[in-house]
Amino acid sequence: MADQHMNGIVLNRTSSVLEGITGIPFPREDGVCTKFSTEIILHHHEEEARITATVIPYASRSKLQRERIQAYHRMLTDFSELPSVITEAGALMQLRGSGVDDGLTFGEDVLRIEVIGKTGLHLTVVDPPGLISVASEEQTEEDVQLIGRLVDSYLQSSRTIILAVVQANNDIANQGIIQRARKFDRAGQRTVGIITKPDFINKGTEGRIALLAKNLDTTKLKLGYFLLKNPSPSQLEDGITLEERKRQELNFFSSPTWKEHRLDPTRLGITTLREYLQDLLDGHIERELPKVRSEIKSLLASTEAQLANLGEERPSTAHMRMFLTRRRMEFHGLVQSALYGNYHERDTGFFRDHHTTRLRAEVHRLNGSFATEMRENGQKRKLSILPTPSEDCSDQESESDSEEGPLLVTQQELNNWVKETYLRTRGRELPGNYNHVLLAELYHEQSSRWAGIAENHITKLFEITADFVDGAINHVVHEENMRREIILLANNRLEEGKILANDELQKLLADERRQPITYNHYYTDNIQNARESSMKDAIQKAMRAAVEKDWHGKFHVSNTPLELEKVLASLQKRVIVNMDDQACAEAMGGLQAYYKVAMKTFVDNICRQVVERHILSTLPNIFAPTTVMELSEEDLVRIASEPEKQRERRLALLTLAEGLKESLLGLRT
Repeated sequence: MADQHMNGIVLNRTSSVLEGITGIPFPREDGVCTKFSTEIILHHHEEEARITATVIPYASRSKLQRERIQAYHRMLTDFSELPSVITEAGALMQLRGSGVDDGLTFGEDVLRIEVIGKTGLHLTVVDPPGLISVASEEQTEEDVQLIGRLVDSYLQSSRTIILAVVQANNDIANQGIIQRARKFDRAGQRTVGIITKPDFINKGTEGRIALLAKNLDTTKLKLGYFLLKNPSPSQLEDGITLEERKRQELNFFSSPTWKEHRLDPTRLGITTLREYLQDLLDGHIERELPKVRSEIKSLLASTEAQLANLGEERPSTAHMRMFLTRRRMEFHGLVQSALYGNYHERDTGFFRDHHTTRLRAEVHRLNGSFATEMRENGQKRKLSILPTPSEDCSDQESESDSEEGPLLVTQQELNNWVKETYLRTRGRELPGNYNHVLLAELYHEQSSRWAGIAENHITKLFEITADFVDGAINHVVHEENMRREIILLANNRLEEGKILANDELQKLLADERRQPITYNHYYTDNIQNARESSMKDAIQKAMRAAVEKDWHGKFHVSNTPLELEKVLASLQKRVIVNMDDQACAEAMGGLQAYYKVAMKTFVDNICRQVVERHILSTLPNIFAPTTVMELSEEDLVRIASEPEKQRERRLALLTLAEGLKESLLGLRT
């Protein structure tokens, strides 16, 4: 729909009244200029004279259609060209009967005629198509609804004055324009009644029309009625002047038939109507000005806010590069805050209530879970205090269990595994000793689950990192195409980091598959503690047996050499060392001591050398200054140029904002 919120007059179509108000001789042939709204803008000017015709497309027209219609602009030398203008407008709107066979019956576009000259008036008159009550062969029910919507769209605006033209020879109360005016102007402050064709009424009914003209009939209007006698078709055809029309109307209403009803002379004739309308419109505009000013300010604020949301204009590659650089700086700030855990120093909205944006906190959580998983479930065989499946379970079942988690075993099963490995790895060492291969094989098998746990951890770290990067880019870049391109660049850098991280992980895993080596004193401390514990257990076991057998459950020894010798002899015969078991026990102690040290080192190395070095520390550079500076102009335009729709929207908003500012300046003056 075209602009329907101007301050002006809405007239339900009647050519003679329209011509009387505007001074424009509109064509009067049947069907001409009745299929679309016409907006007549009158500007009084003593020196300049100009007549311009344009067409305003309705809002739902496509871009191409709007451009085609808005391109129409015609300067008229005089009003004799008006019929051809109306025909051209109908063809432009693709209306049936305007050189278009298969078109619409009525149009929603508006023909605007702007007249500058000695008009004697400053006002705008809108003449919509006449209301249709019933559909016909030529006019469908859809046409009836369309015209109703068109007329209503003008009438409902509080800034328009409604000229309700009614015919004296018809029932006034049932005429549609009166009903519609009352619907949209309940207070009656902007509806003026105009009674036409008083010369067509039956003789003797003048009193009824006089009552209506005096606003004393049942169909009252707050602003009352004007009574007009329109010129005859032949007079209009001959080009009757305003003065001649005024004289004829004066003669008509001065006749005894009308004079006896003592009609208000200020409510008779087209001349008084013109003067009244100008004063009424001026007063109406004055009342509406504060509201108009407020609405313009509100619309201007909204327009400027929309412009701000569009971001900077980027007409050149230099502007594009600068725009990308600013987005990069915003992204870098978010990354730094996320890595350092400073969630309240920059853009707190980004970090509020979104755990995926609080990257450092998430990394700590996942690293902690990784360390716990390694500590509790990193070993392939885990000592259990609960009953376990029998030892004759197949190797296939045991292997399947170990893929889901540690294989729960008893102490005896653990000892059996160590002994089997010991027997399988014996070399040239003497009985009671074990070579370095045994500890290596035990450790490699016991730590075989580390690779899967570590790889799973790194995968999770990459997922939360990628989610963070996507979120940060989405936060600082609002244009879909640019966002997609930058995310693609960032993902390429992330993939490079992922490859390096996986390479680093494989190096760490390869280190663990080599011969065990450590200089950590905790290893020797653990070995010493294990030996002392083993020795203590053996002595306690021998003491219990000696007390039970040799002292009948009551142990009492006097502090004499003989008694002490007896105790030692009793213990000695009960401490029987199996050389293979001794070697296995030593290997078990060595495995447990080394595993603890190596596991802690491995966890730390994963967190520092893989996570920090190759995943987190590279984040600030995945959208680096060099990335922006090294972009070719072709790539820069592809990534950072404004989308066409956004450019069009920016231009439209800028034009609107400029117009609104000019309107505010005009209202101040």
